[in-house]
Amino acid sequence: MTKLLVTGFEPFLHYKINPTMQIVENLDGETIGDYRIVGRILSVDFQQSAEQLKQYIEEVKPQIIISLGLAGGRFKITPERIAINVKDGEPDNNGYTPVDESIDKDGADAYLTNLPIRNMVNRLQAAGYPAEISNTAGTYLCNNIMYEGLVYAQQHEGVRAGFIHIPASFDLAIQHGKIPGWHIRDLIAAVKLCIEESIRATNH
Repeated sequence: MTKLLVTGFEPFLHYKINPTMQIVENLDGETIGDYRIVGRILSVDFQQSAEQLKQYIEEVKPQIIISLGLAGGRFKITPERIAINVKDGEPDNNGYTPVDESIDKDGADAYLTNLPIRNMVNRLQAAGYPAEISNTAGTYLCNNIMYEGLVYAQQHEGVRAGFIHIPASFDLAIQHGKIPGWHIRDLIAAVKLCIEESIRATNH
């Protein structure tokens, strides 16, 4: 059976819960269409997470790679359009704080996703979920992982890869106190719709 790799992150910074973990754990082992979903969790560590993603890709050999990240403060599901070759920002969970670093010194300045992000947004909106395309994945771990996934897709014909930022879950929003949240079941349902659109695009 064809495989789809979906990744999430462990908790990070001042977020004590990361709903991407719950989504990935819920989807792991499910079958959607003719694809088996393989869910994996990444460390919030610039070096480790990139190596973990490469290892998971090698193990799973997915046709589609969808990585998920928390964007605390956003209130829409936001598929990302572009990953840039930059590491910068807050410390990761091991205290590493890159400043204006390249992800790959010999790599392209940026890669555009080949996931059907417009179709994803249209499908989500039609289902009643707030969604829009995002034109920046930032320069933190999310952008880093998106870039690595797109490097693999560039090197392997027919493979699709990309990244989706999600809002906080209710649990995290309540704990944090100052960010909007969604029910976890709606986050899972929304990600499933994005997966369905990715499979449809890949199969046609």
